[in-house]
Amino acid sequence: MKSEPETWSWEQQKKKKVEHWDGVRNYQAANYMKQMKKGDECLFYSSVFEKAIKGIMTVVKEYYPDHTDKKGIFGMVDVKYVKDLKEVTLAEIKADPFFDDFPLVKQSRLSVMPVKLNQWKKLIKMSEKK
Repeated sequence: MKSEPETWSWEQQKKKKVEHWDGVRNYQAANYMKQMKKGDECLFYSSVFEKAIKGIMTVVKEYYPDHTDKKGIFGMVDVKYVKDLKEVTLAEIKADPFFDDFPLVKQSRLSVMPVKLNQWKKLIKMSEKK
């Protein structure tokens, strides 16, 4: 899950603990959110100038209507802070051919995207090696 730090930062997520993930207005990203289940873990990616995975969250409430969507088309999920990670930058991810098909590399504008299990494991290892 990707956020611009001036909109919603990792520090804000950590402080608030549980928060809804609203404002998603891309159909593909919304469809990914609809697939999320309570207990699913998510990576928090901070975009714009930070461009790094910052930590792990978990879904605590599945897809429901987004109160910020006046048309009533889109929804949101609630996520909870789990833990910090040592940052894994987009540059590090792009430098590794293992991630050539990683959605963050291929479709970087999506705010919600899936992560394959083998990619998740490698990202966690990259964080732990720092």
